[in-house]
Amino acid sequence: MQSYSAGKPSLLWLDLTRERSTRKLIQQFEDFCDCRLGEATLVAGCENLRQADMICIHFNKPDVSGLNLLLEIKRSHPSIPITMFTVQHSEELAVWAMRAKVWEYMVLPLTPEDKSRYLQALRKLNEVRRSAINLGRTPVLERNPPLPDSIRRTSSHQKHKALDRVMPYIDQNFRESVDQKELAQRCGMTPFRFSRLFKEVNGVGFMEYILAKRMDYAKALLENSQMPVTSIGYEAGFKDPSYFARAFKQLTGCTPSEYRQSLRHGATASATQQEPDTTAAEIAQVVLSLEA
Repeated sequence: MQSYSAGKPSLLWLDLTRERSTRKLIQQFEDFCDCRLGEATLVAGCENLRQADMICIHFNKPDVSGLNLLLEIKRSHPSIPITMFTVQHSEELAVWAMRAKVWEYMVLPLTPEDKSRYLQALRKLNEVRRSAINLGRTPVLERNPPLPDSIRRTSSHQKHKALDRVMPYIDQNFRESVDQKELAQRCGMTPFRFSRLFKEVNGVGFMEYILAKRMDYAKALLENSQMPVTSIGYEAGFKDPSYFARAFKQLTGCTPSEYRQSLRHGATASATQQEPDTTAAEIAQVVLSLEA
């Protein structure tokens, strides 16, 4: 068997499909891996298999002979991980693959997300295996596979997905007048449910989030521009300059002008030491003023 380049994971492919379609599947991985198509009938007893980082077995409909071949390879070369690519999928087959200690079980056709996760796992595996081999050790293969979508999408993942359509809009338009009721409608929620979910996902309420984004933006302008403080307040989304100054001092412990002055004199650290602990009540007061 030819040697593989050191930088890319080396994949040995076995075609167990009826129509011999593995070459087409290999094309999806050739830019990221060194791929070689092997002869299934000659693989199990081949000592040169240890040069491969992964054995990829491609099924369209797994049968008894194909699964027995997988087990035979697993017994003869236990240190080489196996990926099972299959068109036909069932819960029973997935459980069998898990019990057979298959490294990865991939259902075809692959989604871009599945392919990306698989390539990331391959790169990490490649580093671990080759480091161990260079030290004369047998690689210890451990895997913490991602949770199935049916599980991930039942809890926090689902909550994040519910806000996906509006979070980019909020992050791009926080300096404008952002209507929480309109955003709730975009997500198909009542304003109450949107507000509750937003705080659960982001850790702060909607208006607190907007306020924090505006303050961070104002600080960046104070640090990196010569704009007048009043202009910075308007630019950050505050319609009232006096309110901007009061809110800034209440949340940071100094006025915008003092904040800029401390930076010019290299006294940021001392200004930070003078900054009081902002209580939840004080933040709530600022937020209520923002909503008014």
